[in-house]
Amino acid sequence: MVLPVSSLDEVFGARAAIVVPDVIGAAGAADVRARLERGGFRRYALVDRGSYAWTDDVDEPALVAELATIAGEVTGVAPDVAPDVGSVVAIRLGPGDYVLAHHDPCARARAGAADRLVELVLDVSATATAGAEVHYRRHGQLFHRVPSQPGALSVVERDAGITSHHTYVTKRNTTAGVTRLVVRLRLRSP
Repeated sequence: MVLPVSSLDEVFGARAAIVVPDVIGAAGAADVRARLERGGFRRYALVDRGSYAWTDDVDEPALVAELATIAGEVTGVAPDVAPDVGSVVAIRLGPGDYVLAHHDPCARARAGAADRLVELVLDVSATATAGAEVHYRRHGQLFHRVPSQPGALSVVERDAGITSHHTYVTKRNTTAGVTRLVVRLRLRSP
């Protein structure tokens, strides 16, 4: 499968930075949200870092494996090379919520010479939320914008020079908010 890159900024901002639409359907996303709700979310609220609900109690091995396969296709890592799942968290943003870039653990991570860090963000929200985006920046310059798009998957190769943040969700928001599954992988090059 050949997936398009939507702008030159994405070509030069990282080795891979793409949004793949329709990775999960509405029913599948609803099932994931329900399982996450049963596990429970905790509130994170340090104003200088973020305000959001989160959980790392995510038991979705089949979904994560499917997302890792897509990441392998996008990044060109051979399918027989298994990714190392670094972390899987779910983030829920409601009115007034955000995640700032300096709260981004991937920006502080260091990969080995043969490793490639990849962050996957799957939007499992019930509806789109205007303005609720994920921004990726290289040395402060925006190069990849991920809109609120239920069912879509963002795949971004990361290094220590790339930060991400989830933009502020306006308090005027009347939708259910945004729920995202964030998977961080180390892809081992053959």
